[in-house]
Amino acid sequence: MPQPAPPDPKTAPSAPDVSTSETWDPTAFDPPDFYDLEALLSEEARHVRDDVRTVVTEEVMPIIEKYAQRGEFPRHLISTFAEHGLLGSTLPPEYGGEGHSNIAYGLIMQELERGDSGLRSFCSVTGALVMYPIWQYGSDAQRERWLPALANGEAIGCFGLTEPDVGSNPAEMQTRARRDGDGWVIDGHKRWSTNATIADVAVIWAKDEDDTVRGFLVETDRDGVETPPIDDSWSLRAAVTSEVVLDGVRVPDAARLPEVSGLKGPLSCLTQARYGICWGTIGAAMACFDTARQHAQNREQFGGPIGRFQLMQERLVDMVQEITKAQLLNWRLGTLKEAGTMRPQQVSLAKRNNCQTALDVARSARQVLGGNGVTSMYPVMRHMNNLESVVTYEGTHEVHTLIVGEDVTGLNAFT
Repeated sequence: MPQPAPPDPKTAPSAPDVSTSETWDPTAFDPPDFYDLEALLSEEARHVRDDVRTVVTEEVMPIIEKYAQRGEFPRHLISTFAEHGLLGSTLPPEYGGEGHSNIAYGLIMQELERGDSGLRSFCSVTGALVMYPIWQYGSDAQRERWLPALANGEAIGCFGLTEPDVGSNPAEMQTRARRDGDGWVIDGHKRWSTNATIADVAVIWAKDEDDTVRGFLVETDRDGVETPPIDDSWSLRAAVTSEVVLDGVRVPDAARLPEVSGLKGPLSCLTQARYGICWGTIGAAMACFDTARQHAQNREQFGGPIGRFQLMQERLVDMVQEITKAQLLNWRLGTLKEAGTMRPQQVSLAKRNNCQTALDVARSARQVLGGNGVTSMYPVMRHMNNLESVVTYEGTHEVHTLIVGEDVTGLNAFT
C-alpha cells in the first residue's frame, strides 16, 4: 500500500524543555553495572552497544517525549536504525545482517528500550518476527526478495498471530487459509500487530483445511487487506500498533513459508522476540534508575539532597539490586543462546522476571521523582506506561509462570 512520506527530521516535533529539570541530564546517563558485567563482554559487543547508546542519546532522547505525547512513530529513525545495522543484526551480511552475536543483539535491544519500548518493538518485530521466519522457514526467493529490503529499511514488516478472540492460546486461531487452484485464500482478523499500518508485508499465521498452522507472506497492498491503527492506547504511543483484517485475500503458493508447519513456526518466532524483550526491558529499567539516581543526588529538600535520606537510598539500592540480577540473567541467557542450548522455558523465566523487574523499578523511580515524575520532564512515566504493554505481550506474566511451572513439575497446568 502507498506509504506516507516520513516527516522531515528538521521539522520534527521539538523536545520538551528538559532544561526546566535541574535534577536530570539525559546526556549524563551512567549505566548501573554493580557486578562488572563489562568485563564479560567481547570487544564486538561493547562496540555495538556503545554505537547504539550514542544513537539513542543523540537522536532519540531529544525527540521521543513529543512523539509519544502526539501518538506518533518517528519514521525518520528507520533509516538511522538501518544505517547502524539494527534490523536483523544477527543475520549474515549477504542478507543484509551484521552477523552479530546474540549478546550483541541483546545489548542492541537494551539500548533501544532505554530510549523507548516502542522503538525497540519496531526493531524487534522486524528482526525476530519478520526476518527470522523468512530466514529460517522461507524459500531462497523469499529470502532474496525480502531480507535485504527489510534490513536496509526499504521495506517494513509486521507479524500477525494474536486475534481479537484468541490471545494466550494461539492453537485456537480462527484465521483460515484454504487452497484455491495454485494459490490460497486467507480470511481472518489479527490484532495487536506492531508496524502493520505502515508495513509492506505481513507474516500471517493461519490454519489450513486440515487445521495445520501455516505461515504466509502477505503483501499489504493486496485486495482484501486492511490495517487500521489502534490509536487509543496510553502505552507504546511512539509505536505503530494495528489490526490486520484479511477478507478473501488471494496469495500464490509462493507466498507460503515452505519449511514449517504447525505451531512450531509462530512459537519459535516468539522465542526469538522474547529473548530480545528480556534485554530490552532492563534497558528501560536502567533509564528509570539513572533518572531517579540523578534526581536524588541533585534535588534538595530539608537542607540537602534527598538522596541522603535512608528511605531514598533503600529505593535506589532495591532498584540496582534487581537490575543487577536481571543483567546477570540476561548475560547467562545470551551465552546459552550463543551455544545453541537455550530452551524456550529459560526465556520464559527471564521474560517473566525482567518485565516485572522493569515495571517495579519504573514505579519506584516515579515515586523518587515526586509529582514531576508524571510529566514529560522525565522519561519514567512514559517507560512505566510502555512496560504495562510489554509485561503483557509476547506471553503474559501468568502464561510464562505456567510454562516454567510445567518445566519444574512435569505437570501441564494448561489442560
